[in-house]
Amino acid sequence: MSMPDDIRAINRAVVEEFRANGGRVTTLEMLRDADLVLLTTTGAKTGRPHTSPLGYFTDGPGRIFLWASAMAAPSHPAWYHNLVAHPRVTVELRTGEGVVESFEGTATTAKGAERERLLGIIRSTRPEIAAHQDRTDREIPVVVVEYAG
Repeated sequence: MSMPDDIRAINRAVVEEFRANGGRVTTLEMLRDADLVLLTTTGAKTGRPHTSPLGYFTDGPGRIFLWASAMAAPSHPAWYHNLVAHPRVTVELRTGEGVVESFEGTATTAKGAERERLLGIIRSTRPEIAAHQDRTDREIPVVVVEYAG
């Protein structure tokens, strides 16, 4: 699972701005008011760390969830393959005080009723994101990350 170099460059710039700007990204219009997290996974094949900026949803203290949509691509995003192989991850989140904090966590793929419950949250809060499921034949994973935070 590789991504085009231009996407890699954009992701690097977003990660740098997120870390330098207290968890805010303002240079890309589509991310200006987005709730972002930096997710660092361990490469499934390489064993090297990979950091991805992602939109996220909260589900109680110390628990977030992610939509592994890849914009409705026909295959799962690389970060998803990585966390399936290595479920220990690091999340960087903006706190209410506008500081970025880093937490170690464990990622799992929601199944059955739990997936449906979380997908319902996505549908009610971000229907345009949930609509990605209608544009692909694969079941888009909902990833739960539990962390001490």
